[in-house]
Amino acid sequence: MAKNVTLSYEGKEIEFPLVEGTENEWGIDVKTLRAKTNLITLDPGFKNTGSCKSGITFLDGEKGILRYRGYDIEDLAANADFLEVAYLLIFGELPNAEQLDKFLVDIKEESFIDEDLKKILESFPSAAHPMGVLSSLTSALTAFNPNSVDVDSEEDMYKAIVRIMGKLPVLVAWVFRKKEGLPLKYGDYSLGYVENIARMMFRKPNKEYIANPVIDSALNKLLILHAEHEQNCSTSTVRIVGSSHAGLFASIAAGISALWGPLHGGANQAVVEMLEAIRQDGGDIKRYMEKAKDKSDPFRLMGFGHRVYKNFDPRARIIKKAANEVLTDLGLVDPVLDIAKKLEAEALSDPYFVDRKLYPNVDFYSGIIYRAMGISTETFTVMFALGRLPGWIAQWREMRKNKEPIGRPRQIYVGKNHREFLPLKSR
Repeated sequence: MAKNVTLSYEGKEIEFPLVEGTENEWGIDVKTLRAKTNLITLDPGFKNTGSCKSGITFLDGEKGILRYRGYDIEDLAANADFLEVAYLLIFGELPNAEQLDKFLVDIKEESFIDEDLKKILESFPSAAHPMGVLSSLTSALTAFNPNSVDVDSEEDMYKAIVRIMGKLPVLVAWVFRKKEGLPLKYGDYSLGYVENIARMMFRKPNKEYIANPVIDSALNKLLILHAEHEQNCSTSTVRIVGSSHAGLFASIAAGISALWGPLHGGANQAVVEMLEAIRQDGGDIKRYMEKAKDKSDPFRLMGFGHRVYKNFDPRARIIKKAANEVLTDLGLVDPVLDIAKKLEAEALSDPYFVDRKLYPNVDFYSGIIYRAMGISTETFTVMFALGRLPGWIAQWREMRKNKEPIGRPRQIYVGKNHREFLPLKSR
């Protein structure tokens, strides 16, 4: 039997249907609210508003659950490689061996960049932020791939997907290498997806590249953990830009720009910048813990707690182990990483943080790993974008296949009432 909710307004009883999700989530379908009542809902930040029905990701922040297409994130991070997870997110099922091999080969065939795009990259000043460069280059891909995607053609859709999956890792590696003053090189066709990313990024021009399985494993886990996270700011941006029937590359470029912000993808950069500031101020962990507890103090402890998770971030449990493995393998002596370890230990034992469930989140540990790998702080978010790529593609594809209407939020106007225009000489 259908369920409804009733709104009492101006002496009328108006019913709206309830919508049930497959995980017993419920929502009120208010798409006819304005037509029936001339009212709209006001929900700044859309914290209580569902913009779509999606079959990609399930997230329960209270219980600390994250699933991609029904699979627990813990199982995927432990058993799958990133390209398997990308295929799962985009196409809905884990690939068999033949499907995965074809996906990888097709992506490799698109893993080259028009030389004119390299000229665009070289034109950016060395001080340019890597995220701004990546967004610009991704948008520029549209100029070199001008054909629009026929979303009703699976073949066209597939070609667009493997094209962006092939080209973005090259752009990410080049953005990183330009910042580091290294030559721009392509990868090795014989390698797997993640292994090739590591090679493109970390290969030095004057010596043979030797893969480090610990680094490759940690990078694989980081990319998987960042691959999807429901209707966050950048994903919602990709969907709303795509709802105008903008192409995949343009929509992804918009998502990259949204991810750039320090309250979203830039959070792991903010973590390391905070750790560096604590080090420069003498490294007194306990003093900074007290500052974090003082509501009158502007200092904020970055990388702890999460807007969605009211429990331990399930991704943080996984990546904490990977962080320990990387630091042990590399044997790094880094005072900033030492401060991170001490800060983590203090937070996990301090009743103030434990009672409020302000646990280290995925941004805390991912920043530590990227720093240990030798990736500059400004490039952390570029790596986040690389991981989030398949999630953005999946969301864009789902939105276009479902033929969702163009996004057009309403507003409550609070400006001036009607005013008469005064000529310039009368003002």
